[in-house]
Amino acid sequence: MDIFDVNMSIRKGWMNPESITNLEDLITKNYSNITGIVISKNVHLVYEKYFDRYTKDDLVHVASVTKSITSILIGIAIDKGYIKNIEQKVLEFFPDYTIRRGEKYIQLITLKHLLTMTAPYKYKSEPYTKVYSSDDWVKSALDLLGGKNEVGEFNYSTIGTNILSGILSNATGQSVSDFATQNLFKPLGIDAPKPTFIQNKEDYLAFLKDKYVTGWIADPKGVNTAGWGLTLSPRDMIKIGQLYLNGGRWNGKEILSTKWIVDSTMEKSRWRELSYGYLWWILKDGYAALGDGGNIIFISPQKEIVIAIASRFMPRTKDRIELIRSHIMPMFQ
Repeated sequence: MDIFDVNMSIRKGWMNPESITNLEDLITKNYSNITGIVISKNVHLVYEKYFDRYTKDDLVHVASVTKSITSILIGIAIDKGYIKNIEQKVLEFFPDYTIRRGEKYIQLITLKHLLTMTAPYKYKSEPYTKVYSSDDWVKSALDLLGGKNEVGEFNYSTIGTNILSGILSNATGQSVSDFATQNLFKPLGIDAPKPTFIQNKEDYLAFLKDKYVTGWIADPKGVNTAGWGLTLSPRDMIKIGQLYLNGGRWNGKEILSTKWIVDSTMEKSRWRELSYGYLWWILKDGYAALGDGGNIIFISPQKEIVIAIASRFMPRTKDRIELIRSHIMPMFQ
C-alpha cells in the first residue's frame, strides 16, 4: 500500500494498550493545551485521539507550522517553473519596489536567505503591531529587510517570512490560498481554508487565544500570511507529514518533487544546537514543522512514522520533542 488514507480504520497492534493509557493520562495531566494527536506508521493510521472536547473536524491555529507549508508551496512553484530557483534575488519579484537611498544588503538577499532564516532586518525585535496594522504586510516586511547587518547569519523572522507570500503571489499570478488549494490542499483532500482578516491588535490576540478558529489570516490586500495564521486539523497535519515521508507522492501522483523534500530537510543554517533547512527544523532523529504553543508535524524517515500534534496557544508550553522522544516513540520499540 503506497497511499495514506486517514479515513481508514486504525490499525490495531502497533501500540500497547497500557502504553496508550499511560500516554493519555500524561497528556491530560501535563499537556492540557493539546487538542489532538494523530500518528501514522508505514502509511497506516495507528493512533488518533482528541482532547479537551475537540473532535477530528476542529481546526487549530498551527502558528509557525505555516512556515513549513510555505516551504512546500515554494517548492511546488519551483517544480512548476513559476520560480527559477532559490538563488533568485528577492527584489526580482518586486520590480516596482523603491529601494531606499543607501540600501546595500537588501539587493543581495535571495529566496534562499528567506527560506533559511539568514536574511538581515532593521529591527532588534519584530514589530508585529506596526506591520499588521499596515495596509500591505508584504511591503511593510520589505521595508524592514536589509539594514546594516550582513547577509548569512541565522535570524529567525516571522514577519520576514511574509515576503515569501508576496513572491508566491507575484510569481504565480494567484493568491497564496488559491495556489495552495489547487496544488496542495485539494490533492490531499484538505478543506481549503478561507481568508480571515484581522483589523486590530484585539483581533490578533483573539485569533491566538480563541478556542475555535478557522481560515488563513490575510492582509487587507488579501495576501495570506506565510509565517503564521493558518488553521489545520491534526488529520490535515498528518497528511502533510505523510506527503513528505512518501517522497512527495499522493495516490500515485507527484505533488512535490523528492528533490525539494531532500533539500528542504537538510541542514542549511543553524541556531545554537538546532539545525534548520528550508523552513523545517532538522533533528537528529528526523525533521519537524514546529509551531508556537506546541503544534508539530514530526517525521521519522528511519522508522516511517509521522506524528501530528495540534495545540491551543499557551505560553511556555512543555517541549513536544521531549514528549515524542520520551513517551511516544518508545511505544513502537
